[in-house]
Order: sequence, then structure tokens, then C-alpha cells
Amino acid sequence: MSLNCSYASPLVLLLCVVLFSVTDAEECEVCVGFLGRLYNSLVIRNTELSPELVEEGLIRACAETTGKENRLCYYLGASNDAAAKVTGEVSRPLSAHVPVHKICQKLQRRDGQICELRYERPVLDWSRDALSKMRVLELKRVLASWGEECRACLEKSEFIDLIQEVAPKHSTAQHRTHSEEF
Repeated sequence: MSLNCSYASPLVLLLCVVLFSVTDAEECEVCVGFLGRLYNSLVIRNTELSPELVEEGLIRACAETTGKENRLCYYLGASNDAAAKVTGEVSRPLSAHVPVHKICQKLQRRDGQICELRYERPVLDWSRDALSKMRVLELKRVLASWGEECRACLEKSEFIDLIQEVAPKHSTAQHRTHSEEF
């Protein structure tokens, strides 16, 4: 069935918006990115994909996630603290080699929060002036995303000093984070 959305009534336009709400990877960037890396790592390691193998890989990958990908795992039910388990809606189609963006579209219809997840955009300006405009909580989050902690910091300037000290070793690692294999 083909749907022409160019000259349509308001009801058909609404249907078009619902059907085509996920049009590219940016719309569902965390889902597409995470499941894409998972799929690639599974295909490299295995000749045949079964739903059980994919689910096992999903749960193993989710055990190592942090940030927005950890939240995605929670929504999918692949984390230890998840209330509902819908991993089958990922493992079955992924084992049948359904494109990742199609899986994310289907997941979005089930739970819209899945496609609302966005990766944190890295701060590219580590100057004292730029960091001083950030709140202390944001500075702490930057450090936490790098696995760093400032236990003796009391003043904002101490957080800024630590960030400037460790930024060179983490800013290059941050660019590799979203392209690594599981």
C-alpha cells in the first residue's frame, strides 16, 4: 500500500506524520547507534544469528553501558533494574537481519521515549572561560563521563582545574567511544 502525503487531507497528513516519524538515524540516534554496533559485533563473531544469541549479546552489551545507552537498555528490559522485558522485540528481528532503523521505528511506536534519547554533545571548548560558564553539576557530569572524580574539590575553580588537567587524554577517547565494537 502506497500513501501519498503531498496533497492530502489533514487526517491523512496526521497518518503520514505517525508512519514516517522516524525517517533517519538522527531521529533515534541512541537506538540506531547502539543496536547497529551490537548487530555488527554479533555478525563479525557468529555465522548464524539466533534470537537467543542476540538476546544474550544484548544483555551482555547492556551490562557495560553507561549514560543514554544504559537508559535505552532499561527501556528494552535488558538491564538488571528494568521492570518490563521487551528484549524479544529486538532479538527476533535482529537475528532475522532486519535493518536497525526499522527495529527502532517499531520500538518507538511501543515506547516513544526510546527515540527521544540523544547522545550528550561533547564540549569542545575546554578553556577556563567556557568552563566557568557551566554549573558545578555539569562540571561533575563531564568528569563522571570520563570516569574521573574530584573528591577533594570544594570550589568551582578546583573542578575546572581538574577538567583542564585531564581533558587532553579524554577528549580524543570521547571521539572513539561511539564507534567502538562491543
